[in-house]
Amino acid sequence: MKKYAVIVAGGSGTRMGGLVPKQFLQLKGRPVVWHTLETFLRAFEDLKIILVVPANFEQEGDALIRQTTAPWRIQMVAGGATRFHSVQNGLQKIEEESVVFVHDGVRCLVTEKLIRRCYNQALEKGSAIPAVAVSDSIRMMEGDSTRAIDRSRLLAVQTPQTFRSEIILPAFEQPYSETFTDEATVAEAAGYEVFMIEGEKENIKITLPADLVIAEQLFTTRNHKL
Repeated sequence: MKKYAVIVAGGSGTRMGGLVPKQFLQLKGRPVVWHTLETFLRAFEDLKIILVVPANFEQEGDALIRQTTAPWRIQMVAGGATRFHSVQNGLQKIEEESVVFVHDGVRCLVTEKLIRRCYNQALEKGSAIPAVAVSDSIRMMEGDSTRAIDRSRLLAVQTPQTFRSEIILPAFEQPYSETFTDEATVAEAAGYEVFMIEGEKENIKITLPADLVIAEQLFTTRNHKL
């Protein structure tokens, strides 16, 4: 089956506090999203990537693509006003039956193993939504007070959220809603059941400056294991 990965790197990354979006910050001598692209390129030799970048960062996106090992397998599109619209822009480039990964560009520690597991489950069940158990204590706000939540029933959702194209493409034809926090919620709103798969603790999202430090250390540890 054909394979496409929509790599969402269309955000401004304002929480990092800099002028450069976090996906273009340097990590181990390369932009953060470069590491993400390379992992997907290695996962499947026939996989094609649609890279979604901020509308005013096409030049940086083009330079980034040229740095990869297989630039001919990557095309670039401009992001939209929200994550939903950025993903929608990427999905519009897919016109054939396929398995589609949608992945946060700043989850640069994703592994080929997880990508392949998501692909295999999506082939079988139609979708694969990686998630990990919540380890922190959780409390819910109720007015001016809080109450404890049973964390054993909670999951932290990750990406790549993976679907057969006959599910994800029509799901993104529906109007935008503020309840759409990820691709799974979009698919569910369109009437599709989604299926979870075990994610990876190291598959963190680069959001704050400290996350870059953590990611660099994790990459160093991985390289020492090789």
